[in-house]
Amino acid sequence: MQDYKKIDHKRNKDVVLRYIPGHFITPHSHVNYYMDLTDMKSRQREARATGEELAEMYLSSDVIDTILCLNGMEVVGSYLANKLTKAGIISANAHQTIYITSPEYNTSGQMMFRENTVHMIKNKKVLILIDTATTGDTLKSAIGSVNFYNGSIAGISAIYSVGEKIDGIPIRALYSNRDLPDYASYKADSCPLCKNGVPVDAICNGFGYSTL
Repeated sequence: MQDYKKIDHKRNKDVVLRYIPGHFITPHSHVNYYMDLTDMKSRQREARATGEELAEMYLSSDVIDTILCLNGMEVVGSYLANKLTKAGIISANAHQTIYITSPEYNTSGQMMFRENTVHMIKNKKVLILIDTATTGDTLKSAIGSVNFYNGSIAGISAIYSVGEKIDGIPIRALYSNRDLPDYASYKADSCPLCKNGVPVDAICNGFGYSTL
């Protein structure tokens, strides 16, 4: 693997996007950059800074009852919730605080919630929090799951996102294609890197990467 490159956030020096150019396989596509968000999701100072910067994108008039964390974003979600609460974000929960949860996946790969957690989604305003939004498949699955359990989408937040909207819902992201204009995502059967014989560097998912 090559050395990391990085993009510093314009306002906060503790928010740093690290990435590696190459040929990578994700669960939904082939991409030419691997975003290594491990420290942003797991190191206390960076996770706090990331959560607080994401919180700046919401107004005190927004209503958020639950943060649904995807791909290991629970630590960031906790700091996001803390900042939102301090900023005066309204929660309709009786205890006036925000739930932080993540989905379970059934054998078909669908997101699900059991009886002891479904109350965090049902009739709640849910903010979906994801690390990277590229193909949109994971977000569509999350939106479908929230709707299935009779929740409503309060917003979508991401560290990095290719698109600005999905299903008409704005994606509020710290980084976008304006920061990496040559980022590309390809379907497995039409990947030009594969057709040009570029070897795969690693297989990636929300947990990290495994080199080949």
